[in-house]
Parts: sequence; structure tokens; C-alpha cells
Amino acid sequence: MTYRKDLIASLIRDVPDFPEPGVTFKDITPLLANPNGYAAAISELVDTASRDVDVVLGMEARGFMFAGPVALSLGAGFVPVRKPGKLPGDVYSQSFVLEYGSATLTVHQDAVQPGSKVLIVDDVLATAGTVRATASLVEQLGAELVGVSVLIELSALGGREKLDRAGIGPVNAVLTI
Repeated sequence: MTYRKDLIASLIRDVPDFPEPGVTFKDITPLLANPNGYAAAISELVDTASRDVDVVLGMEARGFMFAGPVALSLGAGFVPVRKPGKLPGDVYSQSFVLEYGSATLTVHQDAVQPGSKVLIVDDVLATAGTVRATASLVEQLGAELVGVSVLIELSALGGREKLDRAGIGPVNAVLTI
């Protein structure tokens, strides 16, 4: 690993049995609290991203912390993908299954121009439910998904393979655990 990746990895802690028994939560708050670590994470995400991007979509809530700075670094716009009831106006919605439940994501119907090139940025790729739902929203918007960049890929949960089978990608991860 590189110095930046080593720094990032050292600032992510495991929290066992959170949010429920059997789940090991990847806590990024120490990373976010460390300016060098946070900057390294953003730099690594930017380095993995396609340069031909009009808009970066980030998912609530931890995805916001990475997608916004990545968008600025790429000279692209940022669009938040939110939980239901958080966006005013007309939205597209997509429900999905998590490793420990289910959820729904929404995006403003006018958030992205049809044909725009979209990068999805999130903190963790686990079972791929969140990314698959967001990719569906990109399709509903009439935009083109040009890639997915995540800080952490939990390879044992098979998210990348699910995205590959769904034709979603390319997928780039800063850290694969």
C-alpha cells in the first residue's frame, strides 16, 4: 500500500455488532477528524475517478462527506441522493435491500440533465444495494453512469460481483478489505 492508503486504513475502526449483532461497522469518524487522513481519502478517490464527469452523486449520509469534495476536485456538480421525505419537489425513488434491512433512496427529478455523465461516490461498498439503487436513479434521470468510486470495499460481501453482473461500473475502491 501507499503512504496515503496506509494512513486511511489506520484511521478506520471496526465496531462489532453495530448497527445490529453480526455486523461489523466501518467507522470513518476518526478518518474525518484527521485533516491529513481526510485529505488523503479525497485525493485517493479523485485519483480513481473518471475525469470525464459532469455530476457526482453521493448517497446519504456518509457518501455526502466524500462525494462533495470529489465533485469540487473534478470540476463537477454534486447531487445528493437522499432518504424519502428529505427533498422538496418531485423525486425519483428506488427501494433496495441492505445487509441488515431495506431502504429507499430519492433524487430530484431535475437534478441531472439527461445525457450527463455521472460518477457515484460512496464510503463503503458492501452488498451493493445502495449503489445499485443509485445506478437505477441515474437511469431514471436519463444520465450515463461512467463509474463508481468508494473508499472501502468489503470484498467478502460480494458487492463488486453483483455490480459486474448488473453491468454497473467500472468500480474503483481505495481500500479493499
